[in-house]
Amino acid sequence: MHVLAFIEEMERLAPPELAEDFDTEKIGLVVEGRPEISHVCCALDATPYVVKQAAGASADMLVVHHTPLWTPVTVITGRIAGLMRALLSADMNLYVMHTNFDRAQGGVNDALAELLSLKDISPMSIGCIGSCTLSSSEISRRLGGNCRLWGEVKLIHRLALVAGSGFDPALLQEAKILGADTFLSAEMKHSVARTAPLPCIEATHYALEAPAMQRLSMRMGWQYIDDPPLLQIIP
Repeated sequence: MHVLAFIEEMERLAPPELAEDFDTEKIGLVVEGRPEISHVCCALDATPYVVKQAAGASADMLVVHHTPLWTPVTVITGRIAGLMRALLSADMNLYVMHTNFDRAQGGVNDALAELLSLKDISPMSIGCIGSCTLSSSEISRRLGGNCRLWGEVKLIHRLALVAGSGFDPALLQEAKILGADTFLSAEMKHSVARTAPLPCIEATHYALEAPAMQRLSMRMGWQYIDDPPLLQIIP
């Protein structure tokens, strides 16, 4: 497949116009490699480990959720230089699907809802709400553990979820108004936790978004590269 045909296919899956404004020029083909695509690898982040594994697999394309180039690059040194050197020397394309994939049908939030067996799902401005039959401990188990609970949860009936960093006061209030009794996301701030209108389950950013990339890989017949951050709970 030619890279232009690959891009067209990806844009059908996650239309660029769904992306947040801050993703302008940060999604799509961000590093150009060889024009013909036969082997694709996929990961959540373009870490040095992921790029090395993809190069070792002779991948023509690496598809990730998070771009490694968050800010305009005027100097290429250090970690970015090493990453670009590895990509360019392998003649590998790098394609990013970020907030457009969050919002896309079958994207990041839908994959998370499926993982947690949510039913009767309704959308929020970002994320969704669904009927939940799982306990907080079972939710944590399905997400690989390392979850924190802010507030008191007895039974969860309607779970709101926003994959990634979604503990925003406006989103919490929206979820409350729409009937959620618990909110799941990542990267809670102290000030937000103190004023949250409903209990919150805090998982890791990786645990909430990696399932979508894994599911996409399976759907497309790609090779998924798992590279979770090292996290240990101190007893």
